[in-house]
Amino acid sequence: MNINQLADNLGLEPDEYMEILELLVDSGKADIASLEKAIADSDAEGVVKAAHSLKGASANLGLTDLSEAAKEIEFKGRDGNLTGVEGKMEALKTKFAPVVDLFQT
Repeated sequence: MNINQLADNLGLEPDEYMEILELLVDSGKADIASLEKAIADSDAEGVVKAAHSLKGASANLGLTDLSEAAKEIEFKGRDGNLTGVEGKMEALKTKFAPVVDLFQT
């Protein structure tokens, strides 16, 4: 992940981008927790809501792989068919991990 390039694409300085990215990590963790609960509860509407939130936030920051993973989950929820969504959830968490790792101390 090239922070300088991602920041430049948005007309931001790298430190500004990192501040916004940190907000995404916080909200993304909450969205993932909501997704996991919604999946466990077979709550398609909850899946859509949480996936849509993560999709939009990550797309706004140029994190297209993460946004696409969230989009796939959102569409599964919109279809009302959560079969196989657990695998998509694992893919989403794999794409989210490097973002989280930027803020591990």
